[in-house]
Amino acid sequence: MDLEKAACVKATLSRDGRFAGRFFVGVVTTRVYCRPGCPAPLPKAKNMRFYAYAAAAEDAGFRPCRRCRPETAPGSPVWNGTSATVSRALKRIFDGDGHESVETLAARLGLGSRHLRRLFAEHVGASPASLQRTHRVHFARRLLDETSLPAAEVAFASGFESVRRFNDAIRATFHRTPTELRGRNGIDARSIRLRLPIRPPFDATSLFSFLEERALPGVEAVRGHAYSRTIESRGTPGVLTLSKNVSENFLVLSLSLPPGSDLLDIVRRAGRLFDVDADPLAIADVLGRDPLLAPLVAARPGLRVPGAWDPFELSVRAILGQQVSVRGARTLAGRLVAGFGRTLPGGGADGLTHLFPAPAALAAADLSGIGVPAARAAAIRTLAAAVNKGRLELTAERGLEDFETRLCALPGIGPWTAQYVALRAFGEPDAFPAGDLGLRRALEAARVPADAAALRERALSWSPFRAYATLHLWSSLAADAGSRKDKETR
Repeated sequence: MDLEKAACVKATLSRDGRFAGRFFVGVVTTRVYCRPGCPAPLPKAKNMRFYAYAAAAEDAGFRPCRRCRPETAPGSPVWNGTSATVSRALKRIFDGDGHESVETLAARLGLGSRHLRRLFAEHVGASPASLQRTHRVHFARRLLDETSLPAAEVAFASGFESVRRFNDAIRATFHRTPTELRGRNGIDARSIRLRLPIRPPFDATSLFSFLEERALPGVEAVRGHAYSRTIESRGTPGVLTLSKNVSENFLVLSLSLPPGSDLLDIVRRAGRLFDVDADPLAIADVLGRDPLLAPLVAARPGLRVPGAWDPFELSVRAILGQQVSVRGARTLAGRLVAGFGRTLPGGGADGLTHLFPAPAALAAADLSGIGVPAARAAAIRTLAAAVNKGRLELTAERGLEDFETRLCALPGIGPWTAQYVALRAFGEPDAFPAGDLGLRRALEAARVPADAAALRERALSWSPFRAYATLHLWSSLAADAGSRKDKETR
């Protein structure tokens, strides 16, 4: 993947930490790679080599710097300068559990493994296997630093199939053994607390407010800048919490479950909930060119797309939300959970009492008692049955159009639902629910043509960040409503 050397040199010399994770700097005289903002003495420009991904730097023979810890930087945005196929492959690698082979990954994307390797060599500068290995190794390093888990548990929780391979990979990457890397201040091994780095600026207030307004009774709770929800790991229910301190550029993930082989997947899904890998500078650069969006971007720098824990859960909630208010959809979803969700043993703290119903539980459920119209109840049962029997896989790995086509083949589901699910559940930065009523109202409030054709035409310039444009327009409606309410109370 080609990077503009002059721009990278300038960013490195500025020591601006906002560029952390956007690229990595290899120093040929020390064979170490750093993140922008590293406190070490700056190398000469002629000795710098630049890489879009840590795996590419490691493949070139560089090891991570011990001072700036480049492996703890926010992840490289997967849409940055890559083909659509490579972007989807990168999302799969970073969102996966570390066990998927290159051949399986290629098959899921609908192409051959040799072609996938060629695409990675051209766009990333490292092979898919190298990306997977680096992803596992760096996650293992975080577990060694931030927890007191035994090394063997760290190995399996980070996706390695054996302790020997884990030890070899740690030594090859960091030139130290796991014991030598182990932090001194680990926490109780019975619980997990990890930091999820984020790029500033980060609009925590808007994100937590969005989640609080839609928090599902019994499943989710928001208290200030702390979000909690019930999850299930390898058949065991528990609670996941993500919190944000205003003065720190990371989220704290807490998990009341014993660690296992799915921990890497849990952490990635938690990160997607809060869109931790977004690059606010790149997003603002694109959206700020539109005179309609420029003031909205300036007013809310660092606005993120709120994610969702589970695609099936969000799909059901999207169906429930058709043609009703946010509050009405939340009420219906709460009744669904109370009637068909599994209860947590011993009750739950902070009102967290249930797991969201599984597809099998809703496939034949009688939803007439919760106030859902018959057509929408049938759509939920059909969706649940298709997912439960494996006829429908809720992924967007082959692109937005493919996902929309497959989901809209089910009765009662249209393009708005498909795009909304892709926007929140998959973190697709270019997902765009063009028929959304809120978007039309936001455009009408700004006295801009709001018909579907005009909206699609204008949105072309927002790519590949139409999902963020959508959030900015939705937020403008909320801000206008709040302003009117303030005037009414004065």
